Amino acid sequence: MAIVVTELLLPLNADESSLQELAARAVHKPVSAIKSLRVVRMSLDARKKNDIVHNCTVLVELDAADEKQILLRGDKRIAAAPQRENNTPRFGDTPMSEPVVVVGMGPAGLFAAYQLAKYGYRPIVLERGKRVEERQADVKRFFGTAALDVESNIMFGEGGAGAFSDGKLTTRIKDARAGEVLDILAQNGAPQDILYMAKPHVGTDKLLETLKNLREKLMAFGAQLRFSTKLVQIETDARGAIKSVVAECGGKRETIPCCACILATGQGARDVYGLLEGMNIELQPKAFAVGVRVEHPRALIYKAQFGTFAGHPRLGAAEYALADQCGERGVYTFCMCPGGVIVASSSGEEQVVVNGMSFRARDCENSNAAIVVQVSPKDFGFGPLDGVCFQEKLERDAFQLGGGGFVAPASRVEDFLNKAEPRRFGSVKPSYLPGVVAKNLYACLPDFVAAGVAEGIRAFSRKLKGFDLGDAVLTAVESRTSAPVRIVRDETLQATRIKGLYPAGEGAGYAGGIVSAAVDGMKAAQAVMEKYSVSRGTV
Repeated sequence: MAIVVTELLLPLNADESSLQELAARAVHKPVSAIKSLRVVRMSLDARKKNDIVHNCTVLVELDAADEKQILLRGDKRIAAAPQRENNTPRFGDTPMSEPVVVVGMGPAGLFAAYQLAKYGYRPIVLERGKRVEERQADVKRFFGTAALDVESNIMFGEGGAGAFSDGKLTTRIKDARAGEVLDILAQNGAPQDILYMAKPHVGTDKLLETLKNLREKLMAFGAQLRFSTKLVQIETDARGAIKSVVAECGGKRETIPCCACILATGQGARDVYGLLEGMNIELQPKAFAVGVRVEHPRALIYKAQFGTFAGHPRLGAAEYALADQCGERGVYTFCMCPGGVIVASSSGEEQVVVNGMSFRARDCENSNAAIVVQVSPKDFGFGPLDGVCFQEKLERDAFQLGGGGFVAPASRVEDFLNKAEPRRFGSVKPSYLPGVVAKNLYACLPDFVAAGVAEGIRAFSRKLKGFDLGDAVLTAVESRTSAPVRIVRDETLQATRIKGLYPAGEGAGYAGGIVSAAVDGMKAAQAVMEKYSVSRGTV
């Protein structure tokens, strides 16, 4: 047994070893009475700029008699440690006549495959992009030469779009599997502090290492991994249930029989949406958000958030999350990357798409975040793929305004707010590659989006000093905050019009980040396992 002690306020200059003393004081016992102590949660409280502390929750083990006595006091900060749930899945009894196919190796597909393989189902995993090492080289070449590989880029390849991001692992979902996702990542090379930090992040460099380890683990479990292999067709039997998928690799097509298919292709795979629409599979347009990326000096954000403590080695990165209203629409910051860079997330020709990325150290010159405005079907249409068309137009307009070569249009904040002719960039150097050109962003943004971004900047500057810095840089266009489509599924997590097809993750419209997508993939795998017998997992 053990007890959980919350609200231990660790001063900024104190070492974590001081938690023993703080915990002993909280339970009214000597330090010697504590047999073990483990940090289970740590968050930074910087509300008082002259008194920044870490708010810690710890798991403490004492003698059973002491623990019972402490719990009887009724202190609201102290509770019995919760018993960890048994996450062993339930297995069905239907024999597997064919293997399970998982399409996509982003978080949803990766963790669906991991769950299946761990319990002996030996899935076949298809990924249209390349292994992460090759993909990394393709991305680097694109940044340097603007030579885009449409199948191996920031959107497509092992790890999905999240592989080139900040590696944020925060989530609002309460599913217990979220903790399992963190455990698996930590077991495969991610930093151990993701298990207890309130705002855990891995960083692109560490995430790439973790992906390699996960790949090795999947193969050791018996999964078949097929890279540079794209889904081009789904075949059904006379009852309307899935019987096979058709995949293409190197110009050659192969029909792969399957009893079930977990479809985790991500929101960038717009051709898959078209494939599903052609099969009359039920799709719905959904709301999302679009806007721009803003870059400030990292030092400015640190100063605004931490005051005189800015630069303290125990503070870590200075983050922010800001929101306001522009009329009836929400405007908010999204995917903030401290000490990071803006990256080109294009996955097709003649489109400019921006996103943010940070390495583990988060020590680049600038910090960036999206400033996005809510859009809904009333803005772009109620057809299943009207949201996709809306995104594509924004991306083409940004490409054309940039002048081609995947150069992105950008503007100083002062010029944007004043609707003035853009001037040369000042103290903030844009980080986007292949490069930027100073342009009037009103020329590529819908009027309501441009107005929302401007209103957001003004509102956010009242909450975070310096946010409206004149030399801060806006780069367009941030268009892929979430999927514009939902692939409708029933209570068994199967697509409503085709049995055996399990849409999962962000591309299916059921997740919004690395952890939530991974959890959704695990749920899809669980649904498959509840139908089919594990004893037939060696098909």
